[in-house]
Amino acid sequence: MLQAAIEPLAFPVLVGDIGGTNVRFALLSDANAELRSFPSVGTADYPDIETAIEETVLAHTSIMPRSAVIAVAGPVSGNAVDLTNADWIVRPADIMEKVGIGDVVLLNDFEALALALPELRPADVTHVGRGEVESFCTKVVVGPGTGLGVGGLVHAARIWVPVPGEGGHVSFGPIEPDEFPIWRVIEPEHGRISAESLLAGRGIVRLYRAVATVAGSMPQLHSPAMITDAALAGTDPCAERTMELYCRLLGRTAGDLALIFMARGGVYLGGGIAPRLLPFLNRGGFRKAFEAKAPHEKLVAGMATAVITRDSPALLGLAAFARTPNRFGVSLTGRRWRRAAVAAR
Repeated sequence: MLQAAIEPLAFPVLVGDIGGTNVRFALLSDANAELRSFPSVGTADYPDIETAIEETVLAHTSIMPRSAVIAVAGPVSGNAVDLTNADWIVRPADIMEKVGIGDVVLLNDFEALALALPELRPADVTHVGRGEVESFCTKVVVGPGTGLGVGGLVHAARIWVPVPGEGGHVSFGPIEPDEFPIWRVIEPEHGRISAESLLAGRGIVRLYRAVATVAGSMPQLHSPAMITDAALAGTDPCAERTMELYCRLLGRTAGDLALIFMARGGVYLGGGIAPRLLPFLNRGGFRKAFEAKAPHEKLVAGMATAVITRDSPALLGLAAFARTPNRFGVSLTGRRWRRAAVAAR
């Protein structure tokens, strides 16, 4: 059954990508306009989304948005969305009351990133390894950052249908012989080891401490950025080992998702970490783990993998939806809030 047509959003439209660490906003004045982006700010720098909108957008423009399409890092359910990795609670009713926007749509952040995939140009991505992108076939995006986001995009009935989820929280275990000693000393999170607990930014630190412990070394580095920088500079053997292992585990997860979604349209790495790791991703461990899916190695070997290098790609997806919502199979049931006067127009 085809979905009912989505009532268009009134322009200007505010689009926002609300992550656990960073907040990004842009304005779309009309359906044919270019996005006007505003500087990224820290989520922790503002007490709530309303203050962030007022101070980072409205204080710098005379344009008053009539609608908003906002991606949040967490499952959208009910009238209050609690961000998974930040202290904000996003309430559309508060956005309407305090900011004055009459029509608010909330989407999952990786749903928004999935919406961007058909909009990406060759210059927006860097391919890793072999594999071909097949047109109008299912795509997957997986993004390590503050958390580990996962989203799918299926082409059906001539529209693109995003498939949001919380796939980053699947359980994770060792496979290669050299991984078992590391697993024995990895600190669990919430009583278990999930993909996110190793592949999100905090997972880099967790992996590094485990690698150093197995090597009999005292951990010298204490942040994802420090570990990544040392690995890229070749100044810390444990950091290099950590990033090689990290890319292997990321490739394994990406390959699992490729099989789950049958992603002949490609698997894309989003988020803030992957672009920095291209030198390690290109060493081969990522792609080898991606393809190690017996008995379906040949199937997965034909699927493309790429890193999204464009800044703020989720805003691109949100803008595409705002311009032509009926090009996408997005259900807005329970995810769109409108003032009575707006809904009656």
